Amino acid sequence: MQIDRRSVLAGAAALVAAPASGRAQSRDYGAAAAYSAGRRGVSLLVMQGGRVVFEDYPRSTADATHELASGTKSFCGVLAAAMVQDGLLTLDEACADTLTEWRDDPVKRAATVRSLLSLSSGVGGGPIGRPGTYAASVAQPFAGSPGVFRYGPTPFQVFGEIVRRKLSAAGRPDDVLTFMDERLLGPAGVSHGPWRRQAGQPNMPSGAQFDARNWARFGAFVQGGCRVDGQAIVDPAALADCFRPTPANPGYGLTWWLLRPGLVPPSPRSPIDSSAAALAGLPTVNMAAGAGDQRLYLIPDRDLVIVRQADGILARLAGGGTDWSDAAFLRLILN
Repeated sequence: MQIDRRSVLAGAAALVAAPASGRAQSRDYGAAAAYSAGRRGVSLLVMQGGRVVFEDYPRSTADATHELASGTKSFCGVLAAAMVQDGLLTLDEACADTLTEWRDDPVKRAATVRSLLSLSSGVGGGPIGRPGTYAASVAQPFAGSPGVFRYGPTPFQVFGEIVRRKLSAAGRPDDVLTFMDERLLGPAGVSHGPWRRQAGQPNMPSGAQFDARNWARFGAFVQGGCRVDGQAIVDPAALADCFRPTPANPGYGLTWWLLRPGLVPPSPRSPIDSSAAALAGLPTVNMAAGAGDQRLYLIPDRDLVIVRQADGILARLAGGGTDWSDAAFLRLILN
């Protein structure tokens, strides 16, 4: 297969390009690039030790932004860790402390920020790709009792409303995206493209657009402990909780996927690998994942951050087939 390579290894502000030649990079990562490009891939970036060691943009360019789809969800866990450090919330506080309309419902009253972000609060998942507004999501009846993993956009919109009300109560502007940009992404040197909004607020479960470099930069920031000038700018314990298995799903922490046996996938048709056989031998892999096989992989044991983006999101949401395998792709990278 011929791959249109536009390896751009000059890097951007916070990314330092590796000095290796394009030919050496092609030899190292060509199989992984071919695997991605053959499955609608539009970008592939590999970073190790904070240095870009490979970039490939078939049918795209380095500065093109692409929708992350549900890869957007994983920003919520890091935002929660920042708010813990700021004293704006705790992970184990009741959501009803902020969502006062939940106080009279015994099931809703028991939901915590932690159970909300681990998708085990009882909040229904909602239709994939079509979230309601923050207000509609808060007003939605619970899908059932807590302790069951229910994947979907609604919990993230509910979290958005909690953030909005927390900011308002603290006397701050209540635009959630502006707060996230100023509190997290800007200090991390991360910029993004358009972010879809509903009723004036950012869509928290999907709709962010990033180029590969900036999504990778965010991944390196998170994997490095969210440090700026050597100081953590989020609560370290809350950040660590993002990557701890939860009782309802051993393969999901707080808004991040954990590629390990026992993972409960988003749906039976999801391409996210969950079988012990598929995942055998892989190192620890934490992942933000979206429809169309958008991926941000964090591999702490190898100090690796990998971004893979693709087109065809709408086709995947409509049930279009794919032969994407996280395990197969990662073995091509790691080997």
